[in-house]
Amino acid sequence: MFLVKVILSGLLIAVVSSVARRYPGFGALIAALPLISVLGMVWLWLEKPDPSLMANHTEATFWYVLPSLPMFLVMPFLLRHGMDFWLVLVIGCSLTCVLYLLVTWVGSQFGLKL
Repeated sequence: MFLVKVILSGLLIAVVSSVARRYPGFGALIAALPLISVLGMVWLWLEKPDPSLMANHTEATFWYVLPSLPMFLVMPFLLRHGMDFWLVLVIGCSLTCVLYLLVTWVGSQFGLKL
């Protein structure tokens, strides 16, 4: 089962990068679809069909998607202003990590368990 997961997940990444090379907007659309999340939910359900676990997982996914969104605004801004891709990628990922920690901390203050 692990090998099937690896192959399907890798295939998805390969499709996105191949399509994006020729059609950046369509590649972005495919990448923006929650395909990885849906695949993760399917694998989780097949391994342990527990409605409570799935509800917790999908809710936590929602809260972790939100802090990842600013990266997709910061990165194009920095790239368009001449910054090196690798530095921009590090900045975008670092920003996302900081925002993940912030959402986790703030969420816990309101009883949200992530």
